[in-house]
Amino acid sequence: MANKRKRDTPSRRGVSFGSAAALLAALLLPQIAHAQNYPSRPVRLILPFGPGGVADVTARLVTEKLGEKLGQRFVIENMPGAGGINAARAVLSAPADGYTLALLSNGTAISVSLFKNLAFNPVTDFVPVSSMGYFDFIFVTQAGSPYPTLAEFIKAAKEKPRTLNVGTINVGSTQNLAAQLFKSTAGVDVTIVPFRSSPDVMIALLRGDIQMAIENYSAVRSHIADKAAIAVSSSGLVRTTFLPDVPTVKEAGGGDFEARSWNAIFAPKGTPPEVISTLNAALREVLDMPELKKRALDLGIQAKASSPEEIQERLKADIDKWAQVIERAGIAKQ
Repeated sequence: MANKRKRDTPSRRGVSFGSAAALLAALLLPQIAHAQNYPSRPVRLILPFGPGGVADVTARLVTEKLGEKLGQRFVIENMPGAGGINAARAVLSAPADGYTLALLSNGTAISVSLFKNLAFNPVTDFVPVSSMGYFDFIFVTQAGSPYPTLAEFIKAAKEKPRTLNVGTINVGSTQNLAAQLFKSTAGVDVTIVPFRSSPDVMIALLRGDIQMAIENYSAVRSHIADKAAIAVSSSGLVRTTFLPDVPTVKEAGGGDFEARSWNAIFAPKGTPPEVISTLNAALREVLDMPELKKRALDLGIQAKASSPEEIQERLKADIDKWAQVIERAGIAKQ
């Protein structure tokens, strides 16, 4: 019996291992072939924002070139509202095959702490592909204001607590939380006034209802060009390329401050790694095109690709950062 077991055991193991390998190959072969042929039909990119905003413009700019590069159309679908929940559900309910992608942003990181029931986890339910663009916010005052520099605004705010108003768009927006962060790092007690839209913010500034506004470059560019408003600071760690003479908040005496927005492409968890690699490589080429970089910069956007790991780390870091700002500001969860 012992001899028989010695003869039969290797044979049985060989059949077992061989069958398992064949089964695994049969299961994986369609996925591998699918990934190698990707994309073979149009790809959807779902945005949690309405048309016309910075994220929408960035996405359309990039996907136009991405479609030319990969030989398939990339179709933008706008699903705004509800903290990105509707857009996330649409992406996560689709097959994880690379044909339905999500645009996530620093707004997604904020939503994790801003909403009681977000219904999705951006870190575990999605896999990162690459960043598309980064952009700073511009601190502006009215032309003729007694605060032509951020340093003078900070000085006045410290001398006269609760008398100066800073305008932003709605509570919980990155601009609004940047204002909350500025209060903390600069050590000033100012009133943050939320408005429904960027045009409303600028009307209030030019009318003198608020003494400073924090907005996207695209929202303030024309007012700066017309000399109706003065750019007194930018929100990044280094000066912006489009306003190189304007100091950062930190340079102007606003403390250890940084608030940057970003847009990135993510895919549903389970998307084949080969698809992620194909998209990442194509995005790196597209986002390095001089023409695209120039068009993006005109909108105040720094077109820049990343590795999947880099943008995932940025997402995690921003979740932690804005959670602390929201808690410190006492902003109620929605």
